[in-house]
Amino acid sequence: MKDNSSATVLTGTAIPPKDTSPIPDPRTDRRERRPASGLWWGLLGVAAFSFTVPFTKVAVAGLPPLFIASGRAVVAALLAAAALALTRQRLPRGAQWGRLAVVAGGVVVGFPFLTSFALTSAPAGHSAVVIALLPAVTAMTAVLRGRERPPRSFWVASGSGAAAAIGFAAVRSGGIGALHWTDLLLFGAVAACAVGYAEGGLLARELGAWQTISWALVLVSPLMAVLAVISAAQQPLSATPAQWASFAYLGVVSMFLGFFAWYRGLATGPMARVSQVQLVQPVMTIGWAGLLLGERLDWTTVAGGIAVVLCAGAAVRARFGAGKP
Repeated sequence: MKDNSSATVLTGTAIPPKDTSPIPDPRTDRRERRPASGLWWGLLGVAAFSFTVPFTKVAVAGLPPLFIASGRAVVAALLAAAALALTRQRLPRGAQWGRLAVVAGGVVVGFPFLTSFALTSAPAGHSAVVIALLPAVTAMTAVLRGRERPPRSFWVASGSGAAAAIGFAAVRSGGIGALHWTDLLLFGAVAACAVGYAEGGLLARELGAWQTISWALVLVSPLMAVLAVISAAQQPLSATPAQWASFAYLGVVSMFLGFFAWYRGLATGPMARVSQVQLVQPVMTIGWAGLLLGERLDWTTVAGGIAVVLCAGAAVRARFGAGKP
């Protein structure tokens, strides 16, 4: 056969090379957007929580701390029960009830009670700086709860944040041996809240964000109602409109609506990364304390706040530097 035989047909049209680029996966795009979404939801929750300390300080000037801590939970539980009933939510199952008890013990009982009693004498700005340790403690709790192995730098930064918070409290109280009882209450509040945040963030992936805090509130509502009645019977409730308005905010927003956004952010995750947005909470709270309560911002408050925030931020970021999910 000759080379120019008609058995071989040549065309002048070039065949384009096969496109080997991967087809975009919509699920990947959604995963990439999740961290940003979680951070925004977390920031919304933090903005709601940033008023908690100043408004608690206002409320305790006219209402007993026991009534504030228990009464705000009763108000939130009524709203939660109505929301659960209207939307016909499914009851939690088995071990979820025990985990809800952990959430309730941390964020419904522990944190509100301890901070309410502490703020009877501790300034709101001082309390905000001590509570600034919460992001690092929340991240540490999330690490332990998830059985992960963060790098040594994580523990160094977390320990430095704890030392900075304790040192700040000691300086303001006159020395390590003169730590005020309110500082111990605030540190206890941080520990309780961190456990409630971490467990609630995990549980929200199963039950839903607002459902988690709602069931936790309903679970402890009988105890909270009894404590509120006892407190009101022991001491007549006499407060100004501003104090009642502060109490209403604590019950409706700090104890209920704020958790809609916060637990959704933690559930979207990653939990330790979302907890970073808590670092702006003490800055907001100190600003509100100065604006609403007229508290003076001295150099120890500012320096203590900066030190704790920096250490907490380093602790949270160290976890992701090790390549943990």
